[in-house]
Amino acid sequence: MKKILITGATGQIGTELTPALRNKFGNENVFAVGHKRRPDPNLHASGPYFSLDIRDCHGLETIVAAHDVDTIIHLASLLSATAETQPQQAWDINMNGLTNVLEISRRQQCAVFFPSSIAAFGPTTPSDNTPQDTIQRPNTMYGITKVSGELLCDYYYQRFGVDTRGVRFPGLISYKAIPGGGTTDYAVHIFYAALREQHYVCYLRPDTRLDMMYMPDAIAAIMQIMESDTTALAHRNGFNITAMSFTPEQLAYEIKKLIPEFTITYTVDPVRQAIADSWPRHMDDSVARAEWRWAPQYDLAAMVREMLDSLS
Repeated sequence: MKKILITGATGQIGTELTPALRNKFGNENVFAVGHKRRPDPNLHASGPYFSLDIRDCHGLETIVAAHDVDTIIHLASLLSATAETQPQQAWDINMNGLTNVLEISRRQQCAVFFPSSIAAFGPTTPSDNTPQDTIQRPNTMYGITKVSGELLCDYYYQRFGVDTRGVRFPGLISYKAIPGGGTTDYAVHIFYAALREQHYVCYLRPDTRLDMMYMPDAIAAIMQIMESDTTALAHRNGFNITAMSFTPEQLAYEIKKLIPEFTITYTVDPVRQAIADSWPRHMDDSVARAEWRWAPQYDLAAMVREMLDSLS
């Protein structure tokens, strides 16, 4: 990677990935693209920023060509819970946006990172130690766009030689940006509530176990897979990766160790609960560990301590 363009740069991942890449590759070599969200002032000031709808193929290709971009990290999408309320728009943004990125990359000879998700699995997928290669029959629009995206990226690699790579992210936890409509957002909101009110009302059942990851590990994973030797990758897209697996009840217990007065109650949102119930409880990420030496650095206790310290 020498010149990198990030779509969705103002989102939860992009807010932290953009400065990390600028720190490594130089501010002038990392081009941030956002649309709906106002960019963080530091992100806007530290390097080139463009406001663009990802469905504007001509506008995006103009930026790529003018700046000799060689890598596109495509983060722009509607997330799981939001996608269920706007399924047609989710298909339009998630799939047509990705198609634009892949076509531009084919013409301009760019590598592509595409983030898939645990949502690419479904209720018939084995939920414990979910294999790398297994049945994928998601029953949400977000999940459908993710598994379709994995297949489309594989197609562009096999048919046109586009260097596509990607991972299946679990729920992501960060203190630098509020998540935007995902099913696992509770694992971020709970920290704000614990510090402000010492109480949180969770929209998932207390025993809902899901894979999670602290954002520094997610940023490291993107950079690591994109810099890995392409000949070592038997897979290309949709590597299972995870760092920890817990329930709302277990997360609350860890928070209570540091904030003893914290309490949690539950008012279940049937839409988000149904989405969560269709996802794996824990993924097997041994393939990523073998092919590009994936290894997370944060466990649950370390993540909770750093989240509370940083938000305080």
